[in-house]
Amino acid sequence: MIQSDSQSVLALDSAGAAPARSPVERSPDATVPGVFREDRFFLVLSVFIGIFSGLAVVCFRFAIDWCRIELLGSSGDISGLRLLLAPAIAGLAIAALVIHVFPKAPGSGVNQTKAALYIYNGYIPLRTAVGKFVTAALAIGSGHSLGPEDPSLQIGASLASALGRRARLSRDRTRLIAPVGAAAGLAAAFNAPISAVLFVIEEVIGRWTAGILGSVVLAAVSSVVVMRWFLGSAPLFRIPAVQLEHPSELLAYSVLGAVGGLLSVVFAAGIGRLRQWCAAWPRWTRYFQPALAGLLIGVIAWLGAPQIMGAGYRAIDQAMHGQFTWQFLGVLAGLKLLATLFSFVSGTPGGMFAPTLFIGAMLGSAVAGAEHVVLPGLVAEPGTYALVGMGVLFAGFLRAPMTSVFMVLEVSGNYSIILPVIVANTIAYLISRGLQPTPIFDVLTRQDGLQLPSMEEMREMDIPRVEDAMRPARDLVLDGDDPVGRVLQSVRRHMADSMLVHLKPDGWTVIGRKEIERIATDGNHAAKLRSVFSRNLAPLLYPDHPLEMALRYIDRYKLLPVVSRANPGKLEGVISECDVLKTYRDLGEPAD
Repeated sequence: MIQSDSQSVLALDSAGAAPARSPVERSPDATVPGVFREDRFFLVLSVFIGIFSGLAVVCFRFAIDWCRIELLGSSGDISGLRLLLAPAIAGLAIAALVIHVFPKAPGSGVNQTKAALYIYNGYIPLRTAVGKFVTAALAIGSGHSLGPEDPSLQIGASLASALGRRARLSRDRTRLIAPVGAAAGLAAAFNAPISAVLFVIEEVIGRWTAGILGSVVLAAVSSVVVMRWFLGSAPLFRIPAVQLEHPSELLAYSVLGAVGGLLSVVFAAGIGRLRQWCAAWPRWTRYFQPALAGLLIGVIAWLGAPQIMGAGYRAIDQAMHGQFTWQFLGVLAGLKLLATLFSFVSGTPGGMFAPTLFIGAMLGSAVAGAEHVVLPGLVAEPGTYALVGMGVLFAGFLRAPMTSVFMVLEVSGNYSIILPVIVANTIAYLISRGLQPTPIFDVLTRQDGLQLPSMEEMREMDIPRVEDAMRPARDLVLDGDDPVGRVLQSVRRHMADSMLVHLKPDGWTVIGRKEIERIATDGNHAAKLRSVFSRNLAPLLYPDHPLEMALRYIDRYKLLPVVSRANPGKLEGVISECDVLKTYRDLGEPAD
């Protein structure tokens, strides 16, 4: 759930002269000079994190290319023997490295970064970055069906964690520094800073403040600048001219979204079940699982589909420009799905972003080709469907709906297709969520015995609000201009322990029954209530406030006013500690 957590406790003066207002929306320690200094230092450090992460990703890209040339050859026509043996032999080397040297290298890297944030106080060993760099470069370069984006994310997070430890940051900043590095690594790998920022906030951090957003953006932008300095500013793909020709074409994109959603469910379920099955094999088989996966991928490539090897960016580019028949594109989508299953469940380090984009691009072009045969006048440009298909699989399989939309727009640089992207991605996301309730990242963490927060579950969680717990004020409100004698009679008549006092025009305060009786025993029953006691003004709550807001004050104020946002002098209700606890207790009771 993406939400702001910057609201803090209202500072009230002891004389009660401060005007009543809602809690000031800034950090409680925002006035401490040391906090300001750390905030500025953290922003500067984020820039250096981006620079180092960008350099690491550039070296990672060079390492992948070098491994591919050395293992598969530099020519376009790769020999059949290399296709068969290179992934298998590399798998043996990868297994030995993972088991004996880099035990934390397996996986995509996303969940490991989340674990650093929520479990390990931001700590990721620098050795993990080295291990992920070496093993993922060897795997992707040798042809295993994995991508460089997720490893780049973890490499950036590991470098950021190391810098944070050296800088001796506070605990909260140390926890957040790994996701900052993750955004930098992903942005450099994707050449898409906006998508990287959204993904890290949407799926890793799950919330945002101005400070978090500023740091993540600075790191992502600086890493992309470094990457473009060395590798150029050319996008990953040569995007053809894309546009929505006619509103009726949205029907075709809707079909693509439905097919993509179903395929996402198959993909996620296959990874979840096969990974669990492989984990149950005897321990000694871990030495051979990556090699077996590599051999199966080599067989697929040798039989006529070498496009499924590695990240597959070149094949995606070719699909966008109509260089394959739609039947062959459908075959490639299925074979890439199988190859990715083999690679990922075997424990081979590498990411799922690139395979997801590959499958989506092939599926999009294949669906467009099939629809063009059935309804020739409906589909205008099949290349556009490849681009939209990438977002469809991303939304359905990785369950990052916001990132999936902006990723397509950022990669294409064309906002004229935003409508088909939103329609198709939304359909895919809803189908995937309906048929596969647990997102793939949550499935993987639970299989590993971790209980990380599910960002999708948090987004869908109903937040209890003040209006759910408040009750009518009825006879619990006193006027500050009433005489003490009348107030005492009212309190005794209603047997109330605490009551609200309306101090016009300043606001509201709370007074207890014992205090009123003490004031009355001092005489002067005709004096106005406001003139005989001094009390801090109570903080105001609004009906739409999260209920947890009331918990911040309920121990100091036995009764709190809930007022209208349109008129703070208008009382909507009151809320007490019993009201808050009863509401939370009702939420915790199982449904009938």
